Amino acid sequence: MGKRIVIALGGNALGSNLPEQMIAVKQTAKAIVDLIEEGHEVIIAHGNGPQVGMIQRAMAELTRSEPEKYIPCPLSVCVAMSQGYIGYDLQNALREELLDRGIQKGVATVLTQVEVDPNDEAFHNPTKPIGAFMTKEEADKMVSERGYNVIEDAGRGYRRVVASPRPQSIIEIQSIRDMVEAGLVVVACGGGGIPVYKTEGHHLKGAAAVIDKDFASCVLAQQVEADTLIILTAVEKVAINFGKPDEKWLDSLTPDEARKYIGEGHFAPGSMLPKVEAAVEFAESAPGRSALITLLEKAKDGVAGKTGTAIHQ
Repeated sequence: MGKRIVIALGGNALGSNLPEQMIAVKQTAKAIVDLIEEGHEVIIAHGNGPQVGMIQRAMAELTRSEPEKYIPCPLSVCVAMSQGYIGYDLQNALREELLDRGIQKGVATVLTQVEVDPNDEAFHNPTKPIGAFMTKEEADKMVSERGYNVIEDAGRGYRRVVASPRPQSIIEIQSIRDMVEAGLVVVACGGGGIPVYKTEGHHLKGAAAVIDKDFASCVLAQQVEADTLIILTAVEKVAINFGKPDEKWLDSLTPDEARKYIGEGHFAPGSMLPKVEAAVEFAESAPGRSALITLLEKAKDGVAGKTGTAIHQ
């Protein structure tokens, strides 16, 4: 019997610009359809690092060109834009690959909002650089007029920094569940989701933040009651002592072992650390759940237990 699988695609699965993305999604689609062909239900989440930065810079240049006419575009809107155009390419590539294999299955992208806590400590210590470099004069203006947080970046100029709060829940989760139950392949939580928080009544307000896509994928996998969370990255397995003479690749990890290695500093923040943390959180969320960290092209073998690093209790 097939599993319900959430796949978290890394940036290497999407390329870093439009032409690269068009090529990358074709290979990505092949690996995903390999799993669908074996009878698994698949929900796809993805990052948007290069893409949202490109959009934000383009919108910033538009504001610079005519500041009286164009106000700065909210970051939440830029995330929404990136979800749309990445989803457009992904769903078309998946549809084509499915039809080429004679599989009649719909594919849909859900513009996804993810709730964050406005009191999350991350908002008091924004650390994620976003957008174009600015002169000191431009940065001072953004601070005074827009309340931006800015940092000086290695002598190259000033950049805006935003928070990276933990995701709490997925606003469109019922729509995503309904689509999965109807047999569709769903693309959701692009770029970690559009960060929002609840205000008065039922209103949702966009937050100046970026959500880590691995943590968002973990929440998505829990809320669709997935069996497996696959986090795809640039290496086939997780390693301890990475890059050192005593480097060791791991076939499997228990949550306790993973926490021990995290405490010993084996996994780099902003790289492997959030992947391992998200994998552990999902594996512990209910009996029988497991996570897998591996390469895109090894996903099918990983689900079959032939490679990758499996995290389970």
